[in-house]
Amino acid sequence: MSGKINVMIVDDSAAARRALSDLLAEDPGIRIAALAADPFEAAGKLSGGLPDVILLDLELPRMDGLTFLAKIMKQHPMPVVICSSHTENGSKAAMRALEIGACEVIGKPKLGSAAARQEAQIRLSDAVRAAAQAGRGRGLGNPARKKPLPKPAPFSPGPKLTADAILPPPRPQAPFPNGLPPIVAIGASTGGTEALSEVLPKLSRVTPPVVIVQHMPEKFTAAFAKRLDGLCQVAVREAANGDKALAGTVLIAPGDHHLLLRRQGQGYRVEIQNGPYVARHRPSVDVLFRSTAIAAGPGALGVLLTGMGDDGARGLLEMRDVGADTVVQDEKTSVVWGMPGEARRLGAASREKPLSAIPAEISAFAARSAPA
Repeated sequence: MSGKINVMIVDDSAAARRALSDLLAEDPGIRIAALAADPFEAAGKLSGGLPDVILLDLELPRMDGLTFLAKIMKQHPMPVVICSSHTENGSKAAMRALEIGACEVIGKPKLGSAAARQEAQIRLSDAVRAAAQAGRGRGLGNPARKKPLPKPAPFSPGPKLTADAILPPPRPQAPFPNGLPPIVAIGASTGGTEALSEVLPKLSRVTPPVVIVQHMPEKFTAAFAKRLDGLCQVAVREAANGDKALAGTVLIAPGDHHLLLRRQGQGYRVEIQNGPYVARHRPSVDVLFRSTAIAAGPGALGVLLTGMGDDGARGLLEMRDVGADTVVQDEKTSVVWGMPGEARRLGAASREKPLSAIPAEISAFAARSAPA
């Protein structure tokens, strides 16, 4: 067995297979184990040995990707990353794929410039690594690999920027006006779509405004928000620039854009920005949390859920340093305990809670913040 993460790519486009292979080949911790043009060819190659991760297109000949994914999860459960087109139909199918059991969803890479190629490489590599780690946590994957995958070799295509690239850090002892309304800021990545689907439906209509960064591609967050809106008492939608953050409303950062919270009178609005990747992500949780620390200070609750990497950990510490309440999801209930684990290591978390207790934490925060 290779010490690298072995990946099978299933896509009917030869050009797409080649592009995805070239991008992943630049990561020293990843190996292309097999290529397939459709599910039947993939099934034949799977019979000769299982990869650690499957990178799967959804629009395939002879059998659609969702049907093939369902068969994989029934017969040989393993980590699957969906690589789908940036369309409304593609977004809806991707949401269904997450429900069936896919670990991650990414958009088809755009390679029109050197910067776009670098961003695509980061997204693709991080998604494969996150899926492999999530699979190990769930007991999924290749049973022939008797030991856990070794830690992949360091991989850093370009500088890893901090939130300084988007906005300056909070000023020490910044004054905050009395009576600012409470607000909840949540960050999540791998496993976060499932986690948010458990947390948000349990919130009441009188919940303080909630702003969320969930690492997802462009176009996919609108479908995700619409799906959640049908499950929740609170109103859930993809954030638009200038939206007011209102009680009983959840605003989710649009894919491929940063979400910042701004103070507006005695309330808040959101600002949507492009800009570079921060902590290898756009949207970045660090950017949301820093802006929340600046805008709301002690009037905020920061919640960091499951996810690979460290995005959000430093931002949560900045929130705690200005007096905000902070909570992280515990290791046992996290699909990947990267982001919340790093926050705990930094001392950013006031406490750790299982996912099932997060709605109660938000409700308790709302009760503490309510006017006398």
